[in-house]
Amino acid sequence: MSDESSRLQAHANFKPPQLPPGDLWVFAYGSLMWKPGFDYIKALPATLKGYHRSLCVWSHVHRGTPEQPGMVLGLDHGGHCRGRALLVAEADRDAVCEYLYGREVPTLIYQAKIHEIAILGYTQPEPALCFLVDRNHYQYAGRQSPLTCAQHIINSQGISGHSRDYLQSTLSHLQSLGIEDKQLLQIDQALQQLLTTQAP
Repeated sequence: MSDESSRLQAHANFKPPQLPPGDLWVFAYGSLMWKPGFDYIKALPATLKGYHRSLCVWSHVHRGTPEQPGMVLGLDHGGHCRGRALLVAEADRDAVCEYLYGREVPTLIYQAKIHEIAILGYTQPEPALCFLVDRNHYQYAGRQSPLTCAQHIINSQGISGHSRDYLQSTLSHLQSLGIEDKQLLQIDQALQQLLTTQAP
């Protein structure tokens, strides 16, 4: 846990959830899939019901700034989301959660909640730490058109890098897991068209 996110702290008004005892499952659906930033025992395909993956957050820290916001993913209400479940050892749980809260909640656009997820190979749902988007927060972008998303992504950069690299890394990892996200693919298509028009 030595990346740029390790220097962040959770927002002063953040209220962490009560964690289940023992080892902790963390649900990863975006950058936590390809850049978790912490050690874990194992990672398995998993599904969260009641929420879906959406590029619906104006990024003011990791992939943009308040003056030039990028766009990142959030778990928004409705549907379901396929991702990965990362199992953190009980001995590492407190340190990992401190890291995750600093990384995910420097602002209050995300809410840390415990939700049951379906994990491949497990007969019963397991409680997992999930980061859900707050629709009432000013960074909630809702569902923008692919072109609008691409226009915000193309030149935006934050402490974790370019917004467009975030999109490409997410799409690449989803593809490796056999997950097709039509919204992200449409945004990527619009982004590639913009990049073509910008080329000298």
